[in-house]
Amino acid sequence: MVYETDNTTIADAVERVLAGERLDRRDGLALIAQPVGELAAAADYVRAQFGDDTVDACSIVNAKAGNCAEDCGFCAQSVHFDAGIETYGFLNPEEILEAAKRAERDGSQRFGIVVAEKGVSKERRPDEWQEVLRAIRLVRDETNVEVDASLGILTETEAQILANEGINHYNHNIETSPRFFPEIVGTHSFEDRVETLEIAKAVGMDLCAGVILGMGETPTDRVDAAIALQEIGVSSLPVNVLNPIEGTSLGDRLGEDAAISTDEIIRTIAVYRLLHPHARVRLTGGREVNLETDEQHLPFEAGADGILTGDYLTTSGQSPGDDIEVMERAGMEPNMAVNEFDTEAVKARTTRERRTIKTAAEPAISNAELEE
Repeated sequence: MVYETDNTTIADAVERVLAGERLDRRDGLALIAQPVGELAAAADYVRAQFGDDTVDACSIVNAKAGNCAEDCGFCAQSVHFDAGIETYGFLNPEEILEAAKRAERDGSQRFGIVVAEKGVSKERRPDEWQEVLRAIRLVRDETNVEVDASLGILTETEAQILANEGINHYNHNIETSPRFFPEIVGTHSFEDRVETLEIAKAVGMDLCAGVILGMGETPTDRVDAAIALQEIGVSSLPVNVLNPIEGTSLGDRLGEDAAISTDEIIRTIAVYRLLHPHARVRLTGGREVNLETDEQHLPFEAGADGILTGDYLTTSGQSPGDDIEVMERAGMEPNMAVNEFDTEAVKARTTRERRTIKTAAEPAISNAELEE
């Protein structure tokens, strides 16, 4: 199959990507201005050439919630905002293992242990550090999923210990472009995030780092974020879309809707695929509230090949069975490289759980009402 288009900007980009050339910032800026349908088709073609027509699913657990000293404007877990979330210290490692087993059962290939704080500290909180390591070992030894972690800023010593324990991907999102970052976060810098990613990469961990769209950034910011991730070198690129939460600074500023349209979401994902032809471009948080049900397959027809399934850190997600149906509608299937599972069993379980919830929500009917 040969890719053909009359759009010379897109055709040139595809040809160069397939020849092994890395596109640059100028290419990204030219591409993000192109018609969304043509971009999506090109990105889907590139994904098919380098990928395997599977969608890689990961799940996460919020292992320590709230009371974070950082002021990230999108985050309900910051002490700077009153978003009314539940807060708790680091979970019992056995609870984390149970969450990992659920993720394994539901088809995830990887499982991320996430904490809400600037960084887990081996020196300042040694007891918590040991519990983190115990949780990693339990998931590593008792499930088939790969163990990932998102533990904030790391020292070189901490990163080496995590690598030795078998952490596969280290997640530390850059959130947005270097230019726009100070508009969103004031308590640490874009460079702080990049430094941790470089430390994690230096000890052999793969990198999972991405963005949040819809925070008020420009298309140029979206391209610049992708270029920064090129320079860092990521194998998983999560694309979140802001779910504005009441009480956070962005939630209060933007109201109920993220500042981005469906076409912009699809266009950005397509450009990210062309700029990162070998990475898993992963659709993650906020997709359910920013895309209609009958639109959710569109990112997977525009270059995406990864997904975060199940619940997020402070908000509910979509069921794994529904996510499998989204993949299939896009003509793709779940990745099973690490964890083989029965897709029909996952979908059937989703159906049963939905029926149970519906039944529980129905009001009881009295005998008198039945007689009427």
